[in-house]
Amino acid sequence: MKIGLYFGTFNPIHIGHLIIANHMVENSDLDEIWMVVTPHNPFKKKSSLLDNHHRLELVYKATEAYDKIKPSDIEFKLPQPNYTVHTLAHISDMYKDKEFCLIMGEDNLKSLHKWKNYETILEHHNIYVYPRIAEGKIDSQFDNHPKITKVAAPIVQISSTMIRNGIKDNKNMKPLLTNEVWQYIDEMNFYRK
Repeated sequence: MKIGLYFGTFNPIHIGHLIIANHMVENSDLDEIWMVVTPHNPFKKKSSLLDNHHRLELVYKATEAYDKIKPSDIEFKLPQPNYTVHTLAHISDMYKDKEFCLIMGEDNLKSLHKWKNYETILEHHNIYVYPRIAEGKIDSQFDNHPKITKVAAPIVQISSTMIRNGIKDNKNMKPLLTNEVWQYIDEMNFYRK
């Protein structure tokens, strides 16, 4: 079984994430997508993150209607700060019968050469890239790389930051979230202040 790992803080998960995940699993040779909730990205301020269990619950609520998209808390059990290369080694050891691939936006591919042990990642795992509007060029070593597959997914211009700011400003962000995710955010009074 071939599984695409889609990493994110998902703070909150929105329809853009689901559009990408669903498109990737339906238009590639991936059997499933696991939405890996990252406890703390070393490049993001932790103060703006909801607690891990709340973000995981939002991912559960967002994905329960999709058979091929699953939530994952695999990184919650790993030492922090964590790096993708460590997660991939850990998850591959845990599930020896599965092949794990990375899902990333084109913007992340542009900075892949800065990732910890990116050569090891490319040696052992395929990467599926979806288009994102971003400045700069992709490092030439990643052009036509045999382990990198570009999937012509829709370009989605929705961000979790935009949603958090909209909720804080008392704007209606409901259309950008699944009903279940919106209800949980609303009931828990998240992002209001």
